[in-house]
Amino acid sequence: MRRLGLVLLLLLPLAALAQETARQSAPVVIANRTVIVLRGPIAGYSAEERVRGAIERIEGALDADPYAQVSFEESDTGTRVLLGEKLGFIVTRIDIDANAGETTMLVAQETGKRLKRAIDERREQHSLRYLATAAAYAAGATVIYGALLWLLAWGSRRLSGYLSVAADERVRKLNVGSVQVFARRIVSLLGWLVALTASVWWLAFVLQQFPYTRRWGEDLQVNLVDMARQIVLAILGALPGLAFAVVIFFLARLLIRLARTFFDRVEHGSLQLTWMDHDTAGPTRRIFSFVVWVFALAMAYPYLPGAGTEAFKGLSVLIGLMISLGGASVVGLAFSGLILMYAKIFRRGDYVRIGENEGTVTELGMFATRIRSGLGEEISISNATVLASTTKNYSRAVPGTGFVVDTVVTIGYSTPWRQVEAMLKEAARRTEEIVPKPEPIVRQTGLSDFYVEYRLIAYSPAERPVLRAEVLHRLHGHIQDVFNEHGVQIMSPHYMMDPPQPQVVPKDKWFTPPATPPSTTDALIRETPTQRGAGSNS
Repeated sequence: MRRLGLVLLLLLPLAALAQETARQSAPVVIANRTVIVLRGPIAGYSAEERVRGAIERIEGALDADPYAQVSFEESDTGTRVLLGEKLGFIVTRIDIDANAGETTMLVAQETGKRLKRAIDERREQHSLRYLATAAAYAAGATVIYGALLWLLAWGSRRLSGYLSVAADERVRKLNVGSVQVFARRIVSLLGWLVALTASVWWLAFVLQQFPYTRRWGEDLQVNLVDMARQIVLAILGALPGLAFAVVIFFLARLLIRLARTFFDRVEHGSLQLTWMDHDTAGPTRRIFSFVVWVFALAMAYPYLPGAGTEAFKGLSVLIGLMISLGGASVVGLAFSGLILMYAKIFRRGDYVRIGENEGTVTELGMFATRIRSGLGEEISISNATVLASTTKNYSRAVPGTGFVVDTVVTIGYSTPWRQVEAMLKEAARRTEEIVPKPEPIVRQTGLSDFYVEYRLIAYSPAERPVLRAEVLHRLHGHIQDVFNEHGVQIMSPHYMMDPPQPQVVPKDKWFTPPATPPSTTDALIRETPTQRGAGSNS
């Protein structure tokens, strides 16, 4: 018995669900208005059959008497709704919600009100006089609506022109820039909003003039009023939180402005700090501003309108997912830029060589570095590439302004190295942009199979590093002139077999001009200890 009771308890909800699923419903529509929703099946009639019979009986009764009165009569099966002496339909117990306190008489009375209105509108649909009057009202409303749209367009143009001129004069005094486009867009947006509202009201008015479309106009008007009411209530409800969020953002902006004054003083050199200089003041200011704005957004987020809705939360998750998936490279570039700024590898105005690119640094940004070559080309290099490449800074070799100038020549072993060194220094002295102090130096950077590699390193005090290409151009010209004057070819020999004579420099040609032999003091200094000992014994 206990098991049987459990089975019955499980089957009762399923039976109720099946009964609810089997129950059907259909509306009785007269003159495009829903009068009542009948349910079925009952007494072998489905809901559709009940509705079809009710509409036929009502239409027949109204065709016989368009002014038939609606009355009610109690019966064993429910409440009968009569039109004159004829039955329209019966409100049965399955058509009401007993749990909500409804009875068949109450539902029938409410249905009668709707049925009377539907009968009046059906009668108006067959009245040519009424339809002509409705058409006249609709035409008049259309003319007024068209005139209103024309006035809106004309007023919008005049108002946008006046506001844009006034705003432009105001901001020109403040040296902020023109806001004509912004003012015109605001006025245009307001005009479109008013035009849209007027269009909805005009359409609702025209639809309400005709009986068949009156229900659609009423629904449109009700929906518009309800939407406006919801918008106004939502705005009023969001004002306190929105005001608090505005205060938070205002305080954040005020703090950033105060900090900008401090960082600007450091950047311009009016304030000296041991832990920050003018090169790092700019990026530090940007980092500080970013942190403050993020903190302000986190504090103001709960007070923003719609922050607690599922749509807003979903949008936040979507934005976070997009940033996490597609922002990895952007974050990497930003961190590379910060590393370059704080490591002080180079600054704006330095002449550098990054990989195979050489030129003057014109901009060190958060994501990319721009340099301008001596040929006038602007080269943009991502900061990640800059960090991964070898960087030569020619403007940091000596203190102060200026830059290092260096060049390489390869000369065969048959030319005295002292002569080559002297000729390269002479070419540097002939170049006006190269100063004698610090003195240019020559280094032998390689002893290859067929030639020696010489590198000339000099210094130019020019304030504009962009001139380095021009200085190199003149230095190369002087090198060619000096080598031509002394009969030395700037060529790197390559041998296919051993030459008939060894390619060596005799001692008597070690100081071929313009090389000068060292003084006696220099000779004694360079003399080896073995040579000095041999001279003493002799």
